[in-house]
Amino acid sequence: MRDACRIVAETLAILRGMVTPGVTTMDLERRAETEIRARKGVPAFKGYRGYPACICASVNDQVVHGIPDGRRLENGDIIGIDLGVNYRGFYGDSAITLPVGRVSEEAERLMRVTREALDLAIAAARTGNRLSDIGHAVQVHVEAAGFSVVRSFVGHGIGKKLHEEPQVPNFGSPGRGPILKSGMTLALEPMVNAGGYEVAVLEDGWTAVTADGKLSAHSEHTVLVTPRGGEPLTVVAGA
Repeated sequence: MRDACRIVAETLAILRGMVTPGVTTMDLERRAETEIRARKGVPAFKGYRGYPACICASVNDQVVHGIPDGRRLENGDIIGIDLGVNYRGFYGDSAITLPVGRVSEEAERLMRVTREALDLAIAAARTGNRLSDIGHAVQVHVEAAGFSVVRSFVGHGIGKKLHEEPQVPNFGSPGRGPILKSGMTLALEPMVNAGGYEVAVLEDGWTAVTADGKLSAHSEHTVLVTPRGGEPLTVVAGA
């Protein structure tokens, strides 16, 4: 899993450097597949339940599962890039939301709060905590900032399958659900909307957008549960 997660992190670091005005989401898609396969990995999303691409590229009001196409990124956009890798039968999964050029103060704050929420989720992924402690930490932080937590999509277990039990909501009361045990691996992924938490899925059957048309951000790491808190595996030095 560490090797799978390393490939994810290295690929996302390369895509991060590509995100500038004028780049298309298909440019990001092609580079992602090249980098994953060069590292002997297999794109985990491509073909999964019929999904047609290696990455999800979700722009502005797109929450998750945006399909890469010829859309050119424009100054002021934000883009969420989500990707997964299968390496020798084990999976890694991570997502980042990035600014395109110069973005609004609201967009900057939304991305920052979403990253902070992920950090709090990781800290709560500690041996002996309950599963719901993770989502509670996310919800409290996000709502205190005046934003909302998406409820239609959740984090998940990960390992020999891309999606495993348990589901990990980003909201809820603390002290509920299974006790976290050392060695568990979870994909923790706050999805945060600038407006309401309601979402809609477009006619392509994949792309989820905010119901009110406001911005959304997404941050994710594959995390190992330890007695000291979660250890994010999808991180590389300097990325």
